[in-house]
Parts: sequence; structure tokens; C-alpha cells
Amino acid sequence: MAITDADIAGVLAAYLERYPQEAGQLAEPLRLLAEGQGFASRRTFPMHVTAGALLVREGAEILLIEHLAYGITLQPGGHLEPSDMTLVGAALRELSEETGIDPEQVVPVSMDPAYVEFGQVPARPAKDEPDHYHLDIGYVFATVDAEVGRIQESEVTGAAWYPLDLAERLVGPRIARAVTASTGIG
Repeated sequence: MAITDADIAGVLAAYLERYPQEAGQLAEPLRLLAEGQGFASRRTFPMHVTAGALLVREGAEILLIEHLAYGITLQPGGHLEPSDMTLVGAALRELSEETGIDPEQVVPVSMDPAYVEFGQVPARPAKDEPDHYHLDIGYVFATVDAEVGRIQESEVTGAAWYPLDLAERLVGPRIARAVTASTGIG
């Protein structure tokens, strides 16, 4: 069964139990989810859900991509597909698609998200998308020796391992949360 609004709301509720201090910044997506509009579809506006993947290698590096459309460095991730059964599964699929990482060399650290971010996305007329919001739900994965394979050139211009301090400066505090989760601290 595909991911439903109830699935998304359940994951978000569990996340907010763990990080109640983020309730204010997630109030609007919670309100929208209560309306139940099929937020797993990228054609749902003003908001839809995306899934992100923070892949930590040996607790020392994190995999980041150069996003083609946005021209920035960030974690792999993207829109949900109708075939996705879980949000963590969607995050793993996106990780593998965008970076060529072999999913057999990756393990989820937790079935609970490490971060949830609500952010505005500019219009993309070529894709018939107005200004809208992404509710990005991100999961942490760990690997010992996975290497970047063939990148998804239609969405990514590069993928590389970054030292944690540089990754945090580029992407933000979700990096520290991923490292903490992957090492079992906290």
C-alpha cells in the first residue's frame, strides 16, 4: 500500500514527541495534513512530502550531492513515488538513485526520522509547478565502505563524501543529529 496522509501524520507525530521544541515550526504542515489532501503526490499543492537520506560512513564522513535544479549542496532525497511503501524506504530509494550507492551496503540507523523540515520551493514552470512547500522527512543511514556509483545526472551534478564539520557548515544542524544517531550517542 502506498504512503498515505495518515502514515505521514503518524511519523510526524512520533517525531514531535521526540523533538517537541520543533512543534511551532511544523504547525502549518500539521494543519495541512489534518485536511488530508494526498501529500505523498508531488502534484499536491501548496505542500507535498519529500524524503531525505543522511548517509554516514564510519562516523567520520557524510555523503552529500550537488543538486542540479537548486545549485546547492545538500543530502540526497526527493519526491515520493506511488510504489514507495514507507518513508524510510523512499529515502533509501532516493539515496541509491541519485548517488549510485548500492543499497545492500547501507543500513537504516532508525526507522524514525532524524529531521523534518518545512521549506518553500520556488516555482518550476518547466515542470508546471507553482511556488510550494516541501515537508522533507529525513532518515539516517550508516555504511562502512559504500562508494558513490553512477549519479543520476538528470538531478545531480555530483556526489561526494564530506568531513562532518564542512558538511554541517554547508547543510546545517541536521548533520550533527545524523552523526549522533549513527554513533548511538544521545
